[in-house]
Amino acid sequence: MKFTKGQEFMAEFLGTLVLIMFGCGVCAMVALFGSSPAVPAEVVKGGYTNITLGWGLAVTFGIYIAGTVSGAHLNPAVTLAMAVTGRMPWSKVFHYVVAQLLGAFAGAALVYLDFYAKFQAVDPGLTDSTRWVFCTFPAVAGFWPGFIDQVIGTALLLGLILAVVDKLNALPGSNLAPIIVGLIVVAIGISFGGMNGYAINPARDFGPRLFETLIGFKNNGLTDGTGAWLPPVLGPLVGGVLGALAYDFTVGRALVKAHRIATEQRPEGMDASYKEAA
Repeated sequence: MKFTKGQEFMAEFLGTLVLIMFGCGVCAMVALFGSSPAVPAEVVKGGYTNITLGWGLAVTFGIYIAGTVSGAHLNPAVTLAMAVTGRMPWSKVFHYVVAQLLGAFAGAALVYLDFYAKFQAVDPGLTDSTRWVFCTFPAVAGFWPGFIDQVIGTALLLGLILAVVDKLNALPGSNLAPIIVGLIVVAIGISFGGMNGYAINPARDFGPRLFETLIGFKNNGLTDGTGAWLPPVLGPLVGGVLGALAYDFTVGRALVKAHRIATEQRPEGMDASYKEAA
């Protein structure tokens, strides 16, 4: 099937919008619905466990929305890695990334609209207590800790995505790939989410961050002089390419070589697995 740029744009826009609605939505649930007065050590609406599960499901459903039309990148780091490794033409990068950024911004706006009354009740001044609903902030100040974290997390993401979707590898059953990719995001969140909030996606972080800046959050990481927006934008772009190249030059290359040898050596018309069955 072949789709137009407009159709690909809309698929990436809607897929990313769904991703952000579920992802930022679960953060809003945890941030806004604690007891009043606050209960020490209270786990609000599942706490961090629900956040990791919510973001994983957000990715899964975003992929189901966009997968057939655009491949459901939903992430500039994925788009860049696919272009660098020759899996998609560079001519598609611009409209994919613009769609992802706009979809992320719109998704954040819809989350704020839905929870507006609760924001006004809990945090009318839009302070640090709720700023993390929309974007990520570092656990350790400075550029490099967050940047390194995002490079590593996104390299894991891209390497594992390519392992899941590689037709020469052990493919998941029909239509299960989005679920597996969602579980990859859950695993990264559980294991690496503390250092910089595991954005692992420039659009997921920058689009909502721009929105929260425009509605009045002061300590937003974009205009407050901290530069907190840089690691979750630059780190994933670098990490995604590194993870894709690492896969291609190791497991991917081995699979291609094995497939070529099996194809060349089998008798015409015989299944490629005949040697193993013999």
